Amino acid sequence: MKPVVRSPLRDQIRQTLLDGLIGGRWGPGDRIVERQVAAEAGVSQAPVREALRELAALRLIEFPPNRGARVRELTQADLREVYVVRAGLEETAVRLRRPPVAALRAHLERLHEAAGGSLADQVRHAVAFHREIVAAAGNEVLLSVWESLGIEVWTHLSIRLLRTHALENAADHEPLVAAFERDDPRAGAMLRDHILAYAEHHEGA
Repeated sequence: MKPVVRSPLRDQIRQTLLDGLIGGRWGPGDRIVERQVAAEAGVSQAPVREALRELAALRLIEFPPNRGARVRELTQADLREVYVVRAGLEETAVRLRRPPVAALRAHLERLHEAAGGSLADQVRHAVAFHREIVAAAGNEVLLSVWESLGIEVWTHLSIRLLRTHALENAADHEPLVAAFERDDPRAGAMLRDHILAYAEHHEGA
C-alpha cells in the first residue's frame, strides 16, 4: 500500500480501501484492521475509521459487535436492490432533462475502444455514460444519491465475487443513444429496462 501524501486523507484512504476490495486484498468476511491500514498509509487511525464508515454506508463493510470492520458477504439480493434504485434514479433524471447526445456518443465511442481491454476501463466508461445522464438532469440531490450507490465498485465486485456478467458493453447502449437522439418519449422507460435487465440476468446467473 502506498503512503498517503496529500489531503483530504479520508478520501484517499477510502480509495485505497476500495482498491483493496476490488483487487481482492480483502474478501468477504475478512477483517480490515484500522491500525494496520493506518500504519501502511502513514496516517492516524481517525481518517481510516471515517473511510470505513463511508464504506459501511455503501453496505460494503460491516461492524459486528466487538469484532472490528469486516467485508460484507455480498448477495444477489444486495445487487438487485442497488440496480432497482439506480434504475428509478436514472429514469427520473431523463424525465427532468434530456441528456446531451454528443456527450453520450463520446462515452459510447470510449466504450467501443475499451472493448476487449481491461475490465477497469470498460466499467469506468460504462459508469461514466450513465453518470452523464444523471448529471444532465441538473439536480444535485439526485446526482448525490446516485453517486452514493457506489455503482462502479458494485459492478466490479459483482463480477468478481458473484461471478455475474454485469459488464455493460457498447452495443447495449446504442439503442439508448438513438432514443435520446430522436427525443423518443419512451427513452426513460428504455433506460430503466436496460438497467433492470442486468439485475434480472444476475438473478439467473
